[in-house]
Amino acid sequence: MISGPEALQRLREGNQRFVAAMEDTGIGLSESRRRELVQGQEPFAVILGCSDSRVPAELVFRQGFGDLFVIRVAGNIVAPSQVGSVEFAVSRFGTRLVVVLGHTECGAITATIEELSQPGSRRSPGLRALVDRIQPAIEPLLTTSLNTQPDKLVAHAVRANIRVAASNLRHGSAMLERHIERDGLLIVGAEYCLRTGVVDFFDGVPD
Repeated sequence: MISGPEALQRLREGNQRFVAAMEDTGIGLSESRRRELVQGQEPFAVILGCSDSRVPAELVFRQGFGDLFVIRVAGNIVAPSQVGSVEFAVSRFGTRLVVVLGHTECGAITATIEELSQPGSRRSPGLRALVDRIQPAIEPLLTTSLNTQPDKLVAHAVRANIRVAASNLRHGSAMLERHIERDGLLIVGAEYCLRTGVVDFFDGVPD
């Protein structure tokens, strides 16, 4: 199994190919590759990303069958089920890189800001639970000058939410903490730009 930094470099290179729209005949989407994986898998990275249809991790990083263990949830939040899914992949497959992948102009972030600015009583329990997960990352920003600059507020809130989610994975699971200390597990935060296709790895990245 490749190391966290090596896996991170592999994602960087895949994203660069994606942005440049380069032909890559080596991408693992063939029938033979699919058949190889029937007996098992060894994904080299876990991606905890947003459910937004514009950010499919396999396409963004130009990866194929068996390469990525992808967990998608609106707002790339970290709730118990997401923590458990990451723990499963890390412990079962030996994966040494976890990426929390948010994106610009995230609708879940915008909805949370709207809810905090104008609380509504008709929101469903499920949506309320989503907002409650994102709220701690965003609330401090509402007391700054960003509160009068909607676009900048959303941009800062997206990154704040990614940082909080990555931190929750690093420090909210005893199992993941052990893998970080003993096995070199790397947990990083990244933002995908809807306009350019570029992924910026900005949180927890080794020097």
